[in-house]
Amino acid sequence: MRGSRSDPTLVWLRGAVAWSVIPYYVVYAIPALNMGFVEMTGSITVWWLEASGAGSYSLGPMMVDLAQGGHILTSDWSGSRVFLTEPLGEGGFYLPMLDSNGQPVSIGFILSCSALQSMIVFVGAIVALSDVSWKRKARGLFIAVPTIFVLNAFRNAGIVWLHVSYTDWRWLGLDIFEFAHSYAAKVASLGAMFLMALALFGLLPELHAHVMRILELPFRRKDSPGS
Repeated sequence: MRGSRSDPTLVWLRGAVAWSVIPYYVVYAIPALNMGFVEMTGSITVWWLEASGAGSYSLGPMMVDLAQGGHILTSDWSGSRVFLTEPLGEGGFYLPMLDSNGQPVSIGFILSCSALQSMIVFVGAIVALSDVSWKRKARGLFIAVPTIFVLNAFRNAGIVWLHVSYTDWRWLGLDIFEFAHSYAAKVASLGAMFLMALALFGLLPELHAHVMRILELPFRRKDSPGS
């Protein structure tokens, strides 16, 4: 694979990147969509916690993390709801979480909590398969998107429950939230994504072929025939 524009794997890779980046940017750059995903993520987490008997929680008002510092209500924010015209802080739009007494539990939901990035990566990889029928693509999407959605809801609810239940837990300088959010949940997510990828490879061998061809590139000699 010398970089030919017509190479099937490169065509797939370009399409996968485009289908992954553009939809996520659209959601991020349109405040109404951004806040909608944040609201949905927070609401599902609250429902999951209550349904599992882990406690009663609610969501506070939507907030904005300003680039210049500070946090304000979205109702007081002067920015456009149609398209983001100013940079925001690291938190962007977020929803604080409250306990049954209406007190903050030091956890907020932001766009990255929705697992939209993970879902879009799989969507891009599947939709970009030009030699696969839409029926088979739909099957792949039906496996990937709902699975990630459900697992992410379980992940978010689990992190909240651990954070509230084990406030004094410490390990190597990490509190329970840092450990669960930054390490344990990420390892579990990688394992789940790997297993889901294996399932998709069985359903879409074309996807497996493209991925393997890209992974093999570093091990090929530059002058090898047919590379």
